[in-house]
Amino acid sequence: MQMFTSEMRGETPMADTADKTDETTDERTGAAFYPLHRPGQEVDPSPSFPAIEKDVLAYWKENDTFQASIDNRNEPCDEFVFYDGPPFANGLPHYGHLLTGYVKDAVGRFQTQKGRRVERRFGWDTHGLPAELEAQRLLGIDDVTEITRPGGIGIEKFNEECRTSVLRYTKEWEDYVTRQARWVDFDNDYKTLDPDYMESVLWAFKQLWDKGLAYQGYRVLPYCWHDRTPLSNHELKMDDDVYQDRQDNTVTVGLRLEEPLRQGAERPELVLIWTTTPWTLPSNVAIAVGPNVEYVTVHVEEDLDSPVAGQDVVIAVDLVGSYARELGEDPQVLATCTGADLVGRRYHPIFDYFDDAAHRAEGAAPGPNAWTIIAADFVTTSDGTGLVHMASAFGEDDMIACSGAGIETVVPVDDGGCLTEEIRDYAGLQVFEANKPIVADLRDGTGPLARRDENQRAVLVRQASYVHSYPHCWRCRKPLIYKAVSSWFVRVSAIRDRMVELNQNIDWYPGHIKDGIFGKWLAGARDWSISRNRFWGAPIPVWRSDDPRYPREDVYGSYAELERDFGVEVTDLHRPFIDTLVRPNPDDPTGRSMMRRIPDVLDCWFESGSMPFAQVHYPFENVEWFESHYPGDFIVEYIGQTRGWFYTLHVLATALFDRPAFTTCVSHGILLGSDGAKMSKSLRNYPDVAMVFDRDGADAMRWFLLSSPVVRGGNLVVTDRAIRDTVRQVLLPLWNTWYFFALYAGQADGGAGYVTRGVDLDDAGLFGARGRLHVMDRYILARTKDLAATVGAQMSAYDITGATATVREFLDLLTNWYLRTSRSRFTDADPTVSHPAFDTLATVLQVLMRVMAPLAPLVSEEIYRGLTGERSVHLTDWPELPAHVADSGLVTAMDGARDAVSATLSLRKAEKLRVRQPLRSLTVATTDPAGLAPFRSLIAAQVNVKEVRVLDAADAGYQVTEHLALNPRAFAPVVRRVTSRLFSAVKAGEWELTDDGDVRFDGVLVDGSPVVLEAEDGAFTLTSRVEVDDDSLAATMIGSGAFVVLDTALDEELEAEGWARDLIRLVQDERKAVGLHVGDRMEMTLTVPADKGAWTGAYLELIKSETGCASASVVAEPAAEEARAEVARARS
Repeated sequence: MQMFTSEMRGETPMADTADKTDETTDERTGAAFYPLHRPGQEVDPSPSFPAIEKDVLAYWKENDTFQASIDNRNEPCDEFVFYDGPPFANGLPHYGHLLTGYVKDAVGRFQTQKGRRVERRFGWDTHGLPAELEAQRLLGIDDVTEITRPGGIGIEKFNEECRTSVLRYTKEWEDYVTRQARWVDFDNDYKTLDPDYMESVLWAFKQLWDKGLAYQGYRVLPYCWHDRTPLSNHELKMDDDVYQDRQDNTVTVGLRLEEPLRQGAERPELVLIWTTTPWTLPSNVAIAVGPNVEYVTVHVEEDLDSPVAGQDVVIAVDLVGSYARELGEDPQVLATCTGADLVGRRYHPIFDYFDDAAHRAEGAAPGPNAWTIIAADFVTTSDGTGLVHMASAFGEDDMIACSGAGIETVVPVDDGGCLTEEIRDYAGLQVFEANKPIVADLRDGTGPLARRDENQRAVLVRQASYVHSYPHCWRCRKPLIYKAVSSWFVRVSAIRDRMVELNQNIDWYPGHIKDGIFGKWLAGARDWSISRNRFWGAPIPVWRSDDPRYPREDVYGSYAELERDFGVEVTDLHRPFIDTLVRPNPDDPTGRSMMRRIPDVLDCWFESGSMPFAQVHYPFENVEWFESHYPGDFIVEYIGQTRGWFYTLHVLATALFDRPAFTTCVSHGILLGSDGAKMSKSLRNYPDVAMVFDRDGADAMRWFLLSSPVVRGGNLVVTDRAIRDTVRQVLLPLWNTWYFFALYAGQADGGAGYVTRGVDLDDAGLFGARGRLHVMDRYILARTKDLAATVGAQMSAYDITGATATVREFLDLLTNWYLRTSRSRFTDADPTVSHPAFDTLATVLQVLMRVMAPLAPLVSEEIYRGLTGERSVHLTDWPELPAHVADSGLVTAMDGARDAVSATLSLRKAEKLRVRQPLRSLTVATTDPAGLAPFRSLIAAQVNVKEVRVLDAADAGYQVTEHLALNPRAFAPVVRRVTSRLFSAVKAGEWELTDDGDVRFDGVLVDGSPVVLEAEDGAFTLTSRVEVDDDSLAATMIGSGAFVVLDTALDEELEAEGWARDLIRLVQDERKAVGLHVGDRMEMTLTVPADKGAWTGAYLELIKSETGCASASVVAEPAAEEARAEVARARS
């Protein structure tokens, strides 16, 4: 017999608690009371959810409930593999961590209920720049050279501080994660600094090397001069605020050609270049033109107030007008040509830093092909001059184009972003600081410009302030530069097509990410820079000969390989210990050269991308386990990780295993502060997490976040009010239902109390049209079955937000329909009436708590245990009610009744008629009058009318008209030309509705065809209205052709009864004010205005009956303007 759907492991069923009266008896009254798990206590009508949650958390810890939920899913049950992306623990968790954690926890709890074993191993990201920057802060280090220079702190001490700092907040993290009711395994956590984890990372690198997918190259990369390290391209795309508006100076400079373009010209022309980075001008080595771009040579008038007055200037023809102030409004055109005609022309360098023989001999110059005009297909005329300044060390396109033209790269900027001694006039200046003096010298012809021959000297044509979106380091927030550096790369370009293919095997939520932001990123993915010239990280396991005459390169992928070659036991792969491993070069016959490790460490993204296999020390251990558990079933992070962790997981999975790393990915949106901006500690534009936990509880925050669009990839503004609304709209209605049940179950059976056994769901005779259960019970149980099925399907599809919406809709149905219409049955003295109601409500609550367990795990636990006395709702299976509980016909008819009631109550509100005021009649016109007719008395009671008529909408005698409202903003441009005519046609009624739901205007033509406005475009709104002629009638549509018509006329009889209902409410409020409880009898005195005395007397017995009054007296006072009630507990 299925009372409640059985638990998955035979926990004490609720039915067994019925005879345990010794545990559920209140010593004061002898009555059995809920909650069953707290004998002798009562359900608090004014709950403190934070206090309840803390009790539940303590219970879980004491009873090891989390581990029990895993242990009860023993082999050979199906496992659900979840990868927990490792956070840094050198700072406290923020809302983003909490949101991701809530999604992880909800999915894990649900999958456990569905019968799967879900290991939830926590991990820590411990290497990389975040750790180093924190260590620098703690050690007071501003410049990383303080670590390695003579007398500096040294790598060993610095890395020890890193090791300490990355684990500094682990206790706080555990406290936050535990408080949010997220179940994870901290005892068996993994850390990227663990020796086993690092060995797996080294193995991965060597595998890439062996496959030809790891190489060292020299490329222009985003470079942080503050942290002295390059960044990967994907790191610039992770967060929206990586790119920030920055104001810089742009300059247009004229460079003198060595030879004139035109035969017979007095002197060579000036070619104009434009740049937003003046500090790169000393490194200029070429000018790029578009081969097919049209250029023009113009003469600037002598008397024009311009730096190039009297000069001949070359510029793209499309951009001449942009320089009207400098070139004149209509300058004389001397010649035109294409970019191809300019290729090969030489010009005089702006500066003299690399053009002398000494530099050429030393190989420090760009070579003989420098200072030449070259062709490049990326040149456009969208801005600038159409001639592009090329500094090959500071632009990826520049380096590629210059290399193709045989121009060597020079890099006169050091690791700290300062100009080197080669740029002697500005040496030591940080690049951004160098902009001002460089521009000044160009303008005034001073400094290094003064050394140039006047006929060769560059000219500053224009200087302007320029606000543009510029990349900043996502760690230190300093502006980046692009700089040519030596780096190790993963050859992503070689596996790019396969990555795109494997992405099709991943289910993304939201779905557009697959072929959108992630798919497009994969399609254009570049080789991944994985080396960092830093200190704290997994070492790049490459050893090289220190003598280039005897080259050799060794790559290691395990401790065993290192110990084999170096003959020592390796216990720590961190610097500086790993750097002490040296050995003679086997390829050097002299025996003098040594094999030494290159100093770089791996990008921490490489380590986090190795997490699926490194956490289990694959391939050195757990080979069979990993092979059977890879790829993972589920991961989740915010959308920026499509360029971060999601991406690196996918790269390494493709390169190492030729399969995706995960099969399902939820990519949620970004949380914003209360002002709509990014959350900021300094601005304090978001509610304090700890304060929210203490005031509203973790379940309130969980529901607020999971029910929002952010889980579906949108952004969410976090405010105090929105979180508190969750308590008011969800948690309190749920708790009030539980309180209602516990209160009236305790008062049932004449005060003896009733401990329900629940509904026997296996008894088919209770259900169906002839079922023995009350129709309201059959209805709510049918809807409960639908709830479990719908939410189960939504959670299986990772539609968590949809699941919360479904639960909330059901909760509204339960509290505002089922309980409201069934209240009298719970207080009925006849057990054959009240017991089935209690059984039904208990069953519904039990199922509801199991459905809500992943979404509100703390409150659902408290209610479930109080209701059933069982160990935990989180040790139960997902509820599946028998098929015969379903009743689609009843659900459809009852929902129609609900719609009629809702529409009528809306009419009452619009007409300012309080619900306590009875009305004479209501007409409900529907397309299914036979289905709705049995619920006439139910509808009448809910809307407080004396009579309900149910008619067929087609024969009701009322006219329904369609009203069309246009939305011109959504019109197509061609339609906007006839907007006024469309409004005139609407006013005249000259339009028709098509079979597709669109609106057609035969009398308004565009290009010879009638205008058709499509519904999906939002170009119009169509509303139906019921036409009524009598002022005493009010009508509104319900939907699908149905409507209600309410008779709003009042007579004295109706007003008298309304007065009595108002008095009942007044007395009930007074009962509550003096502390009387349900079941307490009272005495009262009613003082009313004299003209209401007769009305009061006529309904006194009703008032007494409804308020539990033993005796009452009425005082009619002529001076009284309103009624007063005095109540007191009845004397025995």
